Amino acid sequence: MTAPETPDTARTFTTIGVVGLGTMGAGIAEVFARHGYAVVGVEKDDEGVARGRRHLEASTGRAVAREKLTQSEADELLGRITFSTSLKDLAEADLVVEAVVESMEAKVAIFRDLDAIVAADAILATNTSSLSVTELSTATSAPGRVVGIHFFNPAPVQRLVEVVRTVVTEPGVLDDVQALLGSLGKSPVVCGDKAGFIANTLLFGYLNHAASMFEQRYASREDIDAAMRFGCGYPMGPLALLDLIGLDTAYEILETMYRQGRDRLHAPTPILKQMVTAGLLGRKTGRGFYTYEQPDSPVVVDDAATPSADAAPALRHDISQVGVVGTGTMASGIVEVFAKAGYDVLYVGRSAEKVEGVRAMITKNFDKQIQRGRATEEQKTDVLGRVTGTTSLDDLGTVDLVVEAIAEDLAIKTTLFENLDEICKPGAILATTTSSLPIIAMAKVTSRPQDVIGMHFFNPATVMKLVEVVSTVSTDDAVTETVRALCAKVGKVAVSCTDRAGFIVNALLFPYLNDAVKMLEAHYASADDIDTAMKQGCALPMGPFELLDVVGNDVSLAIQRELYLEFREPGFAPAPLLEHLVTAGYLGRKTKRGFRDYSAR
Repeated sequence: MTAPETPDTARTFTTIGVVGLGTMGAGIAEVFARHGYAVVGVEKDDEGVARGRRHLEASTGRAVAREKLTQSEADELLGRITFSTSLKDLAEADLVVEAVVESMEAKVAIFRDLDAIVAADAILATNTSSLSVTELSTATSAPGRVVGIHFFNPAPVQRLVEVVRTVVTEPGVLDDVQALLGSLGKSPVVCGDKAGFIANTLLFGYLNHAASMFEQRYASREDIDAAMRFGCGYPMGPLALLDLIGLDTAYEILETMYRQGRDRLHAPTPILKQMVTAGLLGRKTGRGFYTYEQPDSPVVVDDAATPSADAAPALRHDISQVGVVGTGTMASGIVEVFAKAGYDVLYVGRSAEKVEGVRAMITKNFDKQIQRGRATEEQKTDVLGRVTGTTSLDDLGTVDLVVEAIAEDLAIKTTLFENLDEICKPGAILATTTSSLPIIAMAKVTSRPQDVIGMHFFNPATVMKLVEVVSTVSTDDAVTETVRALCAKVGKVAVSCTDRAGFIVNALLFPYLNDAVKMLEAHYASADDIDTAMKQGCALPMGPFELLDVVGNDVSLAIQRELYLEFREPGFAPAPLLEHLVTAGYLGRKTKRGFRDYSAR
């Protein structure tokens, strides 16, 4: 490449300055140099320059090894970067990106010096992830040319860049920066100047909540992380992610966000401060929520909190026949899961038509799998031979476990549990698949509260691995252990928690979704930009608004209301915009309109 591909804007970018050549700054310099720009990288001393050069050589070396660059291209790239220890060498830069330590004092000093060095039309940018861009801009004589350009680590790989506008940023500056970033193959999203911007605001509230859940001993670190990986498809659990980010970094970001917004959900949970004080910073020190092979190693090793292999759950109750009450999508999936695992299943529906519908759904699922070569006719016949439908609850008198999967209505469920208590044999386990209702309310209407438990499958039950095993204050330990062992036998990952609204997954997921709605409601960023930020910046499978429209805004609102009613946390109060969409009937994909319009799709 002989010349940079200049975006079609009024401003021409030829030379890019980068101040600070740590991991992030060196990555930013590499991004611009890859696209043909002349880059001047500035560090405070020769040692910093040497370290920055090593970062760049290591990064381009990895790209060559992975055949992302040829050796010739890597040499050309490095040849476009000039190293310096003087800010004065940035006099000809059209854009300067500051990427030094996250200190307002240090950044202000740099911006003040740059203001006197660069041309009047040069853009000054900061890569800060949490500090006020507005405050930085006031250190210059022309605050309108200052903008936040927040790259994500590693900058050469991550596509997302948050472009942070202040109340005085010139529209032309914003447009030019977006166009420039687009020409680099990046996905720029625009947001206002609030600590945390888009991704960190939403991510760190969720991480803080997960740390608080662990601190309260609500669930183990392994179960919290497994719940979000298997229940939401996240690439990492929240506690493992905190260890990767660094607990000191997480604490500082949360503290900055809390000082600016005074949102209690961003106040760092006490265990973070305790662990930081003790030097338990995560992977970089070899110990955080988990223990690692050595500092900077990703390899987790056993420690005192690691569950013993000898403590694997066992079936303390004999389970031969399973009953399922319900004929909807979830109930049908649960029937199929148990039958595939070799259990005889008796399911109950309200009518012969609904009973036949379950069998038809299982048949259809098998036919699709057979067509793809993932199942055989013999397997289909075998599974269907273990499935029996009925319209009479009284037929459940012989089953060892009943799983209730009917409407999410507490009155209907408690009536059902009263009936099951009378019908089922002594010792039979009564389970509910509720996702948000109090299980103890169902247990207390029976004469056997010790045998009542939650088995929260995720939809579609045949595909999703996770089952939340929810014990009440009355649930017998042998029942909990049996259900966990049973989950393993049917190929599921069981996580344990107690009977609290939202259990693990919904308690962590829906406040995050609610925060995203509040962000949109405040016109802080668009739904598209928020979705892009969370998918590309945090590697989530779906953005919050995509997910809300799939789940259904009415379902989401009901769960958020349950969380608010139980915890009375002001930050859990459902966002008014979510309430309004539900009132208007904009429930998401199922009504062809939610946060987006699907009528033409």
